[in-house]
Amino acid sequence: MKKLMIVLVLAFAFSAYSQNKILPKDIQIKTAILAAPEMYREGATVLGYNSEGKLITLREGTNGMVCLADDPNKEGISVACYGAELEPFMARGRALVAEGKSNEEKQEARKNEIEAGTLKMPAEPSMVYILAGEEKDYSPETGELLNSKIRYVIYKPYMTGESTGLPTKPQAPGMPWLMDAGTHRSHIMITPANK
Repeated sequence: MKKLMIVLVLAFAFSAYSQNKILPKDIQIKTAILAAPEMYREGATVLGYNSEGKLITLREGTNGMVCLADDPNKEGISVACYGAELEPFMARGRALVAEGKSNEEKQEARKNEIEAGTLKMPAEPSMVYILAGEEKDYSPETGELLNSKIRYVIYKPYMTGESTGLPTKPQAPGMPWLMDAGTHRSHIMITPANK
């Protein structure tokens, strides 16, 4: 009985801790849109977390940009923004992870669905902006993130090194390169060199 009580107390404490990590809606929005170019911030749709930790729409947007708030259960700070046409691909990935699928299973499922035409990918290249930093540089009171790093990702299925002229491995700091070349999730990676 004593062990059961300890387990229950620990479970309750962990649950309370996890819920306390979920920031107010306005702070989640303010931080999430930091990844977007300034011209898209005001009208972006923002996805974030409710008090139960469920991903919901915090703000409906008007400009075709979707921003994803920082996951309170992951280490560090990471927010991303991308074109709305890429949301079905991103949402499907999140759904597969929630089902407990491994990364390999997630990639295989999305590949099969894209090839079957049941998961639509954008016809044109689609941009993703990812802003990351450390928790020590983040203010949960103001939503500001200092010393952040940004990277740019351009998705278009089945790009190859030959068709784009890009290397398929990193070559030099800041130089674009093609990741997952020739696959359903091929994307150009651009990580600006550290100053």
